[in-house]
Amino acid sequence: MAVTMAEITKLRKISGAGMMDCKNALTEANGDIDKAMEIIRKKGQAVAAKRSDREASEGCVLAKKDGEFAAIIALKCETDFVAKNADFVALTQAILDAAVANRCKTLEEVKALPMGNGTVQDAVTDRSGITGEKMELDGYNVVEGAYTSIYNHQGNNQLCTIVAMNKEAEAAAHGVAMQIAAMNPIAIDEAGVPESVKEAEIQVAIDKTKKEQVDKAVEVALKKAGINPAHVDSEENMESNKAKGWINDEDFAKAK
Repeated sequence: MAVTMAEITKLRKISGAGMMDCKNALTEANGDIDKAMEIIRKKGQAVAAKRSDREASEGCVLAKKDGEFAAIIALKCETDFVAKNADFVALTQAILDAAVANRCKTLEEVKALPMGNGTVQDAVTDRSGITGEKMELDGYNVVEGAYTSIYNHQGNNQLCTIVAMNKEAEAAAHGVAMQIAAMNPIAIDEAGVPESVKEAEIQVAIDKTKKEQVDKAVEVALKKAGINPAHVDSEENMESNKAKGWINDEDFAKAK
């Protein structure tokens, strides 16, 4: 049966799919909107399954605050072309809006929220079918406090931060949010630093100190031998400086 432009437009509004995808789904479903929506959803599931091993390294990151609650979420995809698409960004925003409105604390809670004719996870799967790319929700986090602040670096939806303070301090909170974006700290204070990180940093400091001590001892020994350390700091320089007459064969042998 023939489908009308009104039906195509209605399905497109519900699903976000392209005109031809909507027309084909409606034709296959004999004009039944619900069946057409299911066809589009199954297409998304097929795409998701087929591309499950692909790397979703691009995406959209957004943050939102509502009083004492702030959240950040990332919707990942395969290419920056899709990541910058207005419909993709709008979907990310709609998911974040729903998550904040419902005060979701975990990503699983977000995925289970109702959206359209299904859940948030269904909406992501549907979008995957529309774009033909792997998509996944990732990195949902929240903070709560007397005052919250968010920051979207350069407004490009790629790097966002959220901050909670124990009292209203707009300038300080904004400054902290920007600092987090710039420095990517691993903890708020020393108590929050993982033991594995502490141990690794201590080992780096020990190794550095040992090297400095060895280098100092070598420098002292060279000077006692009457050799300028700068002339023998590498084998390449030693060969060059020997050719220039700055060090002799004996110096060369001692330095090696």
